[in-house]
Amino acid sequence: MTSSLVRVGIIGTGNIGADHVDRVAHQVSGARVEALFDVMTDRVSALADSVGARSLPSARAVIEDDAVDAIIVASPAEFHAELSLFSIAAGKPVLCEKPLAPTNDECQIVVDAELEKGRRFVSLGFMRRYDAAYRHLREHLDGDKIGIPLHLRCVHRNPDVPPTFTSEMSMTDAVIHEIDCARWLLGEEISSIRVISGKSTPDAPHGLRDPQLVIMESTSGVLVSVEIFVAAQFGYDVRCEVSGSRGFSSMGYQDLGDYVTVAGRHSAFSPNWRVRFGEAYRLEIQDWVNGLAVGEIRGANAFDGLAATTVAQAGVQAVRTGDIVPVHLPTRPSLYD
Repeated sequence: MTSSLVRVGIIGTGNIGADHVDRVAHQVSGARVEALFDVMTDRVSALADSVGARSLPSARAVIEDDAVDAIIVASPAEFHAELSLFSIAAGKPVLCEKPLAPTNDECQIVVDAELEKGRRFVSLGFMRRYDAAYRHLREHLDGDKIGIPLHLRCVHRNPDVPPTFTSEMSMTDAVIHEIDCARWLLGEEISSIRVISGKSTPDAPHGLRDPQLVIMESTSGVLVSVEIFVAAQFGYDVRCEVSGSRGFSSMGYQDLGDYVTVAGRHSAFSPNWRVRFGEAYRLEIQDWVNGLAVGEIRGANAFDGLAATTVAQAGVQAVRTGDIVPVHLPTRPSLYD
């Protein structure tokens, strides 16, 4: 880098991409927005003007621009692997939103590209690893405060989803976060997954089975259960509890403040993931920038992305069949130790 600031190019300026533009421009130190691309040209031009950046004609133009040091990919998921590969070929670090790719094969191609280069380029946007509540759980597990972990119980509720949302997307677009959190908290892989669908809420889009119960098992036998409820209506609600051999640790509600009246106790939940995890996203980008300043690639890596997609795709099979589906992962390369 020729500048004291990390000059960031951002590809995709929809909801999360626009949020990342604001974070890099106004909420983190050590970086600035250099260039943007989005197919919505009017939107991206106005956004670029607002932060003193340039709007370029293509994603490749952003990646290959000599004035861009590092890339954030916030495009639709089907482009994540391709754009990550372009960034690796250009020798530029890339923070890619989840998933790394929709299929296992595409994820493996990205991993193979890093292995061929002999170093990491990709950081993956599993922002929950930076959330204070999840970090407390991790500290309790790492500090052996609750003994051996036996059961990880998760709740993931969303107020609503688009009419096109499917039962399989509950795995690939939502539960993939719990998959990564389970791997990160437990420090081991998921070996099997099952999905149970019961009575659906009348508020679910046609054909969506909601809620669903996901049951996973880790390689050492730890049970991981997830209630995924994407049309819960009342707000965004994420919880997690670890039962150990000598105690438990939990995080939950994460509300905006309880209050009590004669009618009872009331809680105002976060309206969506953007509010609930806004600070985690900021910390993730700040850590990424701090790492780049000293030549480090921080955060979840490409193999983490491969593992999460592999489990999520097994979950898709489990939704369709109702069977317990084994998860087959390749051996983790030493590059990711």
